[in-house]
Amino acid sequence: MSPLAVGSPTPPLPLPGVGPTALFFYKVTCPVCQLAAPKVEAFERAYPGRIHGIGQDEPGKLSAFAERFGMTFPSVSDGPDYPLSQVFGIRVVPTMALVDRGVVAGLVESWDRDGLNDLSRQLAELTGAPYSPISEPGDGLPVFRPG
Repeated sequence: MSPLAVGSPTPPLPLPGVGPTALFFYKVTCPVCQLAAPKVEAFERAYPGRIHGIGQDEPGKLSAFAERFGMTFPSVSDGPDYPLSQVFGIRVVPTMALVDRGVVAGLVESWDRDGLNDLSRQLAELTGAPYSPISEPGDGLPVFRPG
C-alpha cells in the first residue's frame, strides 16, 4: 500500500475508542523511537485516551518498552509481518498519525519537534482540550532526527 497522506482514508482500526486518535507506530529497538517515547507520553497526559501505540514487536517486548520509557497509553502488537504497518503504508518508525472520522488528519515521520507540536495543536482543536506542546527548545532533544 502507498504511504499515508493527510486527507487519505484510514484502514479500519482494531482499537477501542472513537473520535480523534493519535497512533504511534514504533519498534522497541529503534533509537529514535526510544528518544521519542517519553515525549509521546506527553500526548497521553495532555489528551488522555487519545493515543494508541502500534508496536512492531511481540507483546512482552512492548510491555517492557512501555515500562522502561514511562508509556501509559495502550499498545497493540504488530508483529511479526507488520500487517497494520503495511496496511497503513508506514515507511519509517517512529510515525505518528492523527486520525479523525476515518481520515488521516495529520502525519509526522521520525522525530520532528515542530511536526509533533503541530499534531498536538490539531488534537487540541479537534478535542476542545487546551494545547500542550510536546517538545520545546531547551528540553535536550534535537529539532529533527530521522527514524
